[in-house]
Amino acid sequence: MPNATEDQISEAAIVEAAHALRAPAVRMLEQLVAHPSLLGQEQDAQAFMAESFAKLGLRVHQFEIDEEKIRQHPGYSPSIVPYEGRTNVVGIHQPRGPQKGRSLIFNGHIDVVPTGAEVLWKHPPFKPVTEGDRLHGRGAADMKAGIAAYTMAYAALQSLGLEPASPMYFQSVVEEECTGNGALACLVEGYRADAAIIPEPLGGVMTCQMGVLWFALEVLGKPVHASVAQTGVGAIDFSLYLFSELKKLEQRWNEPANRYRSYAHHPHPVNFNLGKIQGGEWASSVPSACRSDIRIGFYPDMNVARAKAEVEAVLASAYATHPARESLRYQLIYEGFQADGFDLDLDSPIVTELSKCHQDIVGQALEPGAFTGTTDAKFFNIYGQTPAVCYGPTGSSIHGIDEWVSIDSLVQVTAVLAVFMARWCGVDRID
Repeated sequence: MPNATEDQISEAAIVEAAHALRAPAVRMLEQLVAHPSLLGQEQDAQAFMAESFAKLGLRVHQFEIDEEKIRQHPGYSPSIVPYEGRTNVVGIHQPRGPQKGRSLIFNGHIDVVPTGAEVLWKHPPFKPVTEGDRLHGRGAADMKAGIAAYTMAYAALQSLGLEPASPMYFQSVVEEECTGNGALACLVEGYRADAAIIPEPLGGVMTCQMGVLWFALEVLGKPVHASVAQTGVGAIDFSLYLFSELKKLEQRWNEPANRYRSYAHHPHPVNFNLGKIQGGEWASSVPSACRSDIRIGFYPDMNVARAKAEVEAVLASAYATHPARESLRYQLIYEGFQADGFDLDLDSPIVTELSKCHQDIVGQALEPGAFTGTTDAKFFNIYGQTPAVCYGPTGSSIHGIDEWVSIDSLVQVTAVLAVFMARWCGVDRID
């Protein structure tokens, strides 16, 4: 183990210590899932994380996002809800002796997406339920299991009387699911390291991700009485027409000749999603107004400005060719994700050394992967001079119904992260 003392405890002992924390890891995850940390409601869960970090002896830094401070940053995305009373929580480890290894950030987001129709869930979404190897609940996989894994990895070293010999930062951030401004605020606050790991449940080691753009499409139609509906133009119908034209752009970007290399063999890398629609006023009135909230993905070799330009061109053309255009209006509102993608060099030390650590501990190769969504890894890689990957526990039904995470994978990832922490940062005995 690099940078270790001669009487250093073996890596096998670190793995054993991580497995011994299985029950505490599950308890921590259950407590996190029980906090319904939806957008704007993250603070109870963040208070729990501050307490958890403090119990490990980490120095705790809590701070609200200063939107004026991050607004001028190129990674900023227009916010959706105010930041007052919503804090990021960072647990800070500084070695007691001289620094020997490399510094490291673990980053995880505490926020979760809405549950959808709760009647579809087998169990209440914020009541954690374990069935065999699966722990169910909203946020169990995405990504509270990852937060539990990095916390328990540090605790595993402590249980052996060890501490990392380099600075470490454990970030629990808000608002990953719609802007990423929580992680961006940590970057603007000055947090940097030699590498970062985000234990997202993406499988393998994620080294490439899409750009993502959110926007609202607000339209006005030509309302009339439903008895003469054929003489008007419903705003909902017009919205669906515009989105259908956007879907043709999605189809073009998915054509093999137009694909970015990392997605050459993916069955459907680019997705345009109509995630929310609100329109109409009365069953017997042709709708006068409609708002559609849309998310699109785009390749890492594009950027936000180019994606916006292509979207705007498609909408302008669709509007110009509509037969009732004189009676119709639309506008685009950009809020939420305005996020570029990235593609990290596979020879980056964080990729090669984490992959080797996984191979050594698990006995299986760790494959690099390209994600068709976005994560907070973009801020580290694009703006923070901090190479970052995603590597975390496995689960299913993320953003869906009956979300779950594998407890075995949670423990396995905890063990790998603990050993990796020792290799990357070096370790010292705690006096």
